[in-house]
Formats: sequence, C-alpha cells, structure tokens
Amino acid sequence: MNVLIVDDETPAREEIARLLSRVADVNIVGQCANAVEALSAINHLHPDVVFLDINMPQISGLELLGMLDPEEMPRVVFLTAYSEYALKAFEQDAYDYLLKPVDPARLDVTLQRLRRDSAPVADLAKLATPLRQIPCPGHQRVQLVKVEQVEYANSTGTGVFLVTTDGVEHFTELTLRTLEERTPMLRCHRQYLVNPEQIREIVFQELGGAEIVTHGDRRVPVSRRLLGELKEKLGFA
Repeated sequence: MNVLIVDDETPAREEIARLLSRVADVNIVGQCANAVEALSAINHLHPDVVFLDINMPQISGLELLGMLDPEEMPRVVFLTAYSEYALKAFEQDAYDYLLKPVDPARLDVTLQRLRRDSAPVADLAKLATPLRQIPCPGHQRVQLVKVEQVEYANSTGTGVFLVTTDGVEHFTELTLRTLEERTPMLRCHRQYLVNPEQIREIVFQELGGAEIVTHGDRRVPVSRRLLGELKEKLGFA
C-alpha cells in the first residue's frame, strides 16, 4: 500500500516512517510537514493511506480532511499525542487513530486492518467540518483566504482560482467539488461557484441564462441548467 505521512513534528514523522519502512508491503510515497504540502501531495500522489497528525498549526488534520475531494478520499489514520483528540476522532467514525509515540504492536493492528478492509471510505468525509479559510499557495508562502472574502471560484485549464473582494485572483489546490461541499458557495455554472453573500444582482438574459453581478462589480455566468436550482437556493424561485 502507498502511504503518505503528515506531521509537523520532524521526530514524530521520522519515527512513524522508520516503523513503516520495515513493513514489506508498505511504500512510503512522501512525507509532509504541514497541511498545505499534504493537500498538494494527496492530489498528485494519490496515496492509499495517509497517516495524519491531528494537531498541526494553522490548518489541523481535521480541517485538512475537509479540503480533500470526498470522491478521492484516501484512508486516513490519525496520529495524535492527545487522547481527547483520539476519542473525538473515534466517536466520529475515524478509520483508525494512533497515539504518539506510536506503539509498533498497535501499528501492526492498524496495518492488518487496512489490508483486510476494502470497504469504501466515503463515510470518512463525515468527519470534515465546513471550511473557514482556503489555503492558496504562492512562491515560498501560503495565503489563507477567508471564505467570506471570496466573491467566486472558477475552474480553468490550469486549475481552480478564487477571486476575492479586492479583485485579486488566487490559485488553490482545492477542487470546485470540495469548495461546493465545504463552503456556502453555490454552483451557478459547470466551471463557477459564487458566494451568495457577494451577489449584488442577477441579470436575466433573453436565451434563458443569466449573469451574476457581485458587490465588486464583477460578472459571473449562470448556466440555463443551473439557474432554477440557484434561484431556489437563494429563496426566490
């Protein structure tokens, strides 16, 4: 199985890597020191299992869970030094959790369970909480954009971009599907989501489509197929 390790503490990361490297059928595809690195690695490496520290600065392991595409969710084994976090994860149907420092015998139980269990992991998405901020990586930095500052999001051939109230465009590793499920933004077009709090008006067009005008005077297309659904969600259908 292909495994990704995510932990902001280098000694803890190296220890779990050392234990896993002794297991013949485990292939460690990468190690990450924070959630932003992990998000990119998961999207590009598609690991079968992620050993994920719950308590990380800026973006916690539970928050990272909400940033993953629910239809491409890997199995997640939480790592934590705090039993209260482990209990919370367990109560919410986490796949498994390990207390740090990791006991090799307990890790072996987890690996045996991973080998036996081939059930879908979609239920793990239930752990995810609504996103309050969206990581947007740049050159040697990561900007955390508050959801309420986003006017709209759109998908292009080069990725997903957010446009904020100041008109600045930000690249994000999150998919439109994840943003749609984890934020209040509404789907108005196959390639666009709009923040309902940023809608100033909707301009209807002769051929059945429409265009949203945001408070920042930016225009977002609305497809004919999604117009009725959008009007219903906004409460004026």
